[in-house]
Parts: sequence; C-alpha cells; structure tokens
Amino acid sequence: MLDIQDGLTILVDKPYQWTSFDVVNKIRWNLKRSLGVKNVKVGHAGTLDPLATGLLVLCLGKHTKLIEGLTNDTKTYTGTFLLGKTTPSFDLETEYNQTFETTHIDAALLEKVRASFMGVQLQTPPIYSAKQVDGKRAYDFARAGKEVELKQSQVEITDFQIDTSRFPEIDFRIGCSKGTYIRSIASDFGQRLGSGATLIALRRTQSGQFHIENAKSVEDWIALINQENVVEL
Repeated sequence: MLDIQDGLTILVDKPYQWTSFDVVNKIRWNLKRSLGVKNVKVGHAGTLDPLATGLLVLCLGKHTKLIEGLTNDTKTYTGTFLLGKTTPSFDLETEYNQTFETTHIDAALLEKVRASFMGVQLQTPPIYSAKQVDGKRAYDFARAGKEVELKQSQVEITDFQIDTSRFPEIDFRIGCSKGTYIRSIASDFGQRLGSGATLIALRRTQSGQFHIENAKSVEDWIALINQENVVEL
C-alpha cells in the first residue's frame, strides 16, 4: 500500500531530457487519477537540468512543507567534462562554438586546478539557467541573443574527484552546497586549465540523506500508484 495520508517523500531517478516539472506533473496526474481527486500537492526538492539524470526528491501531500529544508541539503554528482571544446550553455543544450588546445595539460596541472575548486567560493551561474533577472529567466535572454549580467553567489565544494584515464574526457564526482551549477564548474575548470570544457554528462547520486540506489524510475512509481491501493490525502 502506498500510504500518503500523512504525506510522503519519494525518490525518483529522473530520465534524460525530462524536466523536473515533467516528473512532478506525471506523478501528480497519476495520483489524482488513482485517488479520484482534483488536486494533489506534489513538489520537488532541487531542480535537475533536462540533460541531467538521477536523484529527484519528490514530496507528496503534507510533506511538501519539508521542501525548503530538503532543498538546502548538500548534493553529490557524477559526470563527465570534455576538454578542448565549449558551448554557450556550458553543456550539450547548445552546439560547440569554440575549440581549444589541450596538449599543454598534464597531470600536475589537472591536480592543481582540481584542488583550486575546494572550499567556499563565488560562482557565476550560466546564462542558460533559470536564474531570475528583471522578472525573467536568464535563459530567455540567452535564447533571444541578449546579454545579461548575472550576480555571483556563494557556493561550497566539499568533494571533487577526477579520473583522467579517458582524457580529454574527464570523469568526476563532486559534492557541493545548494545552488551550485556543475555546468559553471565545467566552464571554469576549462578556463583554469588554459583551455575550454563542456559538461557532456551529469547524474545526481545523492541529496542529503537520500541516495540514488533507493530511487525508482518514473514508470515504477506510476505502476505502484496505479496497481496498489493509495491511501487518500
């Protein structure tokens, strides 16, 4: 039985190219149909970009009151940077626009740059982001070809491990505070190497106390909602 009478927090493995809202909307629609009600409160604790996969924490019913606290939790990501190429969005949402030399990059430089990211620092969000600027999302300005200045925010990197065995692709694991943009880390990583970099893969594996190993796919959650007795909110 899926008991959501007192609220429930569920863990979803977000699919590639789905927005976080797509997941929320899909779960909400199936809950409404199963319960036969017009509305069910469903929210998520921390957005994932459409090109990212992995852990999305969803709060149902009374547990939506917990969202603010859960959003503040530290996050862990794995993924891949591609050195020597950049895009305007810092990831694969947009086409490559520049190429850079990588032959000067050695193990010592990679380690020096990796270590430079550890700790508290200021970070500039990507122009292709949902940051609010004058009442609009930054990506609206970017897609319209308009320049906009984004304010830096303080973030903290608590863990940053890299695997260079597939150079110029760099596999990584990053532990970070709320509001950290991994795409910005990719861009800054390339610049500090005297080159360029693009985020080509990203997966969230942990959010606070929650781990991806305990998450279910959207399809699995829908099956549970539709095949079992759901206790009404």
